[in-house]
Amino acid sequence: MGQEEEQAKREADFAGFQVTEALLDSAQSDVLFLHCLPAHRGEEISLTLLDDPRAVVWQEAGNRLHAQKALIEFLLLGKVDA
Repeated sequence: MGQEEEQAKREADFAGFQVTEALLDSAQSDVLFLHCLPAHRGEEISLTLLDDPRAVVWQEAGNRLHAQKALIEFLLLGKVDA
């Protein structure tokens, strides 16, 4: 973000560094793929990796919602309910 003029150079420099299903196949059988989002299909990850059963990106994003809600509550109320 903020460096859009370097996009073509970055794509060329990182062309061989993409997380793919084949890469996950070479990992242990219980591997999970996480991503902090936004993900750019076809760039840092393969086009279909987010749809792979080993990708838990959407669950990860859902969990992040609860952490953000707790942070907002803390900032607004200044206390933590335990």
